[in-house]
Amino acid sequence: MTSIGGAASSGMVDWNLAVATATRLVRPGPDVSRDEARAVVAELRRHARSAEEHVRGFTNLGTPETHDTPLLVVDRPGWVRANVAGFRELLKPLLDKMQERRGTSPGNVVMGAVGGKVTGVELGMLLSFLASRVLGQYETFAPATRDLPAGANGGGRLLLVAPNIVHVERELDVEPHDFRLWVTLHEETHRTQFTAVPWLRDHLEGEIQAFLAETDVDPTTVLERVREAAQSLVGGRPEGEEGDEGRSLVEIVQTPAQREILGRLTAVMSLLEGHADYVMDGVGPEVVPSVAEIREKFQQRRAKGASRLDMALRKLLGLDAKLRQYRDGERFVRAVVDEVGMEGFNRAWTSPNTLPTKAEIGKPADWITRVHRKPEA
Repeated sequence: MTSIGGAASSGMVDWNLAVATATRLVRPGPDVSRDEARAVVAELRRHARSAEEHVRGFTNLGTPETHDTPLLVVDRPGWVRANVAGFRELLKPLLDKMQERRGTSPGNVVMGAVGGKVTGVELGMLLSFLASRVLGQYETFAPATRDLPAGANGGGRLLLVAPNIVHVERELDVEPHDFRLWVTLHEETHRTQFTAVPWLRDHLEGEIQAFLAETDVDPTTVLERVREAAQSLVGGRPEGEEGDEGRSLVEIVQTPAQREILGRLTAVMSLLEGHADYVMDGVGPEVVPSVAEIREKFQQRRAKGASRLDMALRKLLGLDAKLRQYRDGERFVRAVVDEVGMEGFNRAWTSPNTLPTKAEIGKPADWITRVHRKPEA
């Protein structure tokens, strides 16, 4: 197994153990022959090339020259390795700060090694759950390596998870070729967003680092807040404390400053996901004959989840908020495009100041007024 981060595995998180745990626990993919697997990979690559042209033409974003990031068709362990590399890069400043606070006495080093392995196992368990559900992803934070190439301008890479795409198309009983193109239209929109808007990656990373910088690094404080969050989730919140109903563990374990940052991140993610859904449905009718059937079945699948356990984990991890991002963001994009056209909507990509706020995602007219207001005579 390729080492993730080398010596970093002995720090706050054992990254290699996270990969090993997820790879061991992740469910096997659908039963396909070697020839079928090769055909799926080849078709996804063809669809990605055609989807790039469709998305660029529909959105008026980017050029062939800016669209330089690679496409990687991966299996579930490949998706895990890419995301562990991205997590390691994003979390490094926070983990370094926690490591420094812990100190280097022999007892702390031993406890740190044990804690790093525990965290590695826990992260691996989470990734094993997610690895069988993600159809595609634009991974933007992991540094370029031989296994994870990146664009010449420091961009990320587009991941399409072939076994998951095959699994879902069979589960929904839809036309495989149409479904594969439909999925690539969504994911190619994300690649276009990041390659056509060069400041977007750095802006997102800055917001995430600001969020992490506000994290309590004292282990006792963190444990207390996690315990409070768990009590809230199981209905054991102390009497008189209100306001945490319906919130995920991710949302509850935060400082006030983090909640403010999370509001901005939620708005950006709603925009990105809603834009991708809008583009996917806008292009779809012209190039995906069965798009109406696919969309209806896929929406039903999104809404109900796979099982009670799946729904509980979605709630705990905040993944139900992800579903709201698709819905609310798509409504925002549709309302803005209907009012001011695609070029008017594309003003959102001008700078961080023109991104919609969380409140404006729910009230597109307010964003239009702010960004498109005419100067007074």
